[in-house]
Amino acid sequence: MTGETDLRTLLATMRPELNPGRYVFTTVGRDLPPGVRPVVTVAEEEGLTAVLPQLEADAAGLAYDYVAGWITLRVHSALDAVGLTAAVAQALAAAGLSCNVVAGFHHDHLFVPYDRAGEAVEVLESLARHGGNG
Repeated sequence: MTGETDLRTLLATMRPELNPGRYVFTTVGRDLPPGVRPVVTVAEEEGLTAVLPQLEADAAGLAYDYVAGWITLRVHSALDAVGLTAAVAQALAAAGLSCNVVAGFHHDHLFVPYDRAGEAVEVLESLARHGGNG
């Protein structure tokens, strides 16, 4: 199934959804500790970055310094779509919110400061209402 590429459609139908829980970014050598089930991994030269529930990181004794809320944009965006990440980042930045974006095959996933995740969803919902029309 091909994803959406039209920016207006992407914005109007992005349907941001806040996933339950607190998520952290941590790094390990090459292997994940037992009991750790990350929602995202990125292999970097310095080690394996893992984004996982804070409770799992705490149980495994993994260090982190950023606690995030995880928002999924429910629109199926094409990987070659132009402008969605920029529009979302710009709207969140205007509200003073940091955002770490990860693209999955079907959806984009945003990690924002946990204590402001609800506000981030409101910003994105406003962008969907107004950004898809102009």
